[in-house]
Amino acid sequence: MYIYKMILNTTHYNPEHKQIINVLIGSSFSLVQKLKMKGVGSGRMIIDKVSPNMQSMINKVSDINYTNIELRSKGILVMINKGLKNYTWIIPYYQLAINKINGYSIHAQGKFVHFKNNKMLRENKKFFDKLLNEKLRYDMDFTMPKIYLVK
Repeated sequence: MYIYKMILNTTHYNPEHKQIINVLIGSSFSLVQKLKMKGVGSGRMIIDKVSPNMQSMINKVSDINYTNIELRSKGILVMINKGLKNYTWIIPYYQLAINKINGYSIHAQGKFVHFKNNKMLRENKKFFDKLLNEKLRYDMDFTMPKIYLVK
């Protein structure tokens, strides 16, 4: 199986999508893990801007675009709603960059999503802290060991 799509149209269920997601960023957490982590999903957030290569997934009229984020063991899923269509952006932790400039933005694979700095985003601050901790935990597992030279 070749994996080349990092953004999937998930409007309708497709078992192949589940397989692609599980290979790239791991399966979803178990119920016990979700309870220990006090949830693995963000609240709804409003999209302020997206990169030009993601414009096709955003409403062109003045409708509000919403998104949610789900944590996985090796990455995140960014779910974007466009009218009646749903898109899922798969981001492994090693590709993820988060900026906090006038709100939060997520960057990966030459794309970005910037969230509107409003009450909805502030309500998700604990979620972003959890996301940063999970990314840090992942990065710590895959860092190179220090080599000490002995004379």
